[in-house]
Amino acid sequence: MQYGICNLSIVPLRLEASDKSELVSQVLYGEFFKVIECRKSWSKVKLHFDGYEGWMDNKQYLPINKDTYSTLKNEDPVLSGDLVEFVQDENEQLHPIVIGSTLNGRHILGHRFEGHFFKNKFHKEHLVNTALLYVNTPYLWGGKTPFGMDCSGFTQMVYKLNGYKLLRDASQQATQGVALSFIEESEPGDLAFFDNQEGQIIHVGIIMKDNYIIHAHGKVRVDRLDHSGIFNADKKNYTHKLRVIKKII
Repeated sequence: MQYGICNLSIVPLRLEASDKSELVSQVLYGEFFKVIECRKSWSKVKLHFDGYEGWMDNKQYLPINKDTYSTLKNEDPVLSGDLVEFVQDENEQLHPIVIGSTLNGRHILGHRFEGHFFKNKFHKEHLVNTALLYVNTPYLWGGKTPFGMDCSGFTQMVYKLNGYKLLRDASQQATQGVALSFIEESEPGDLAFFDNQEGQIIHVGIIMKDNYIIHAHGKVRVDRLDHSGIFNADKKNYTHKLRVIKKII
């Protein structure tokens, strides 16, 4: 078994071993993983944080050994806390990183970091404050940064920054937590899931107080939520049909 760590700011994780293949997620600076298949130019990896799998370009990560991987795995995560920051290498060159990057391996990469970071769990009420940092982030399928994110990348990163683990896709996140019967039972920070006509979970957002929801749809935005689903005031119609509400914390 081989192992690796992401030494760049935002690296594509693709469905197949090709630059033309679908972007399924992104690997942020400092994330580490198992290499489960290796080819000449590409590696199929399994991320430690959420177990998500995809293909990375071999030029876009640094191999590490099993002992280093085990050490990183057993440490409490330290995450960068500003929307955009920098690490500095031994040659005084700056490398940009985004909020939620993992800083535990910076000594392995020979980098220094002097910015704001998170390392503890926050109370549930802090989730909405974190979510609001991403307002107006454009929608990007597979994205999970302030420069572009999808609905489940958004919820995953908000929870991650507060010290909690969510799986990567909306359908996977819908398997976590405890289902609530009514919106009135929900609290700010709970997750609302939405399905399509075939009953498949296709969307997720974070519930706010007073029947509002923050979610990634075109951009990260705040809309109304009721028993039918999400009502978009700009379009003056419902954009998503409510399926279930889950209490994760």
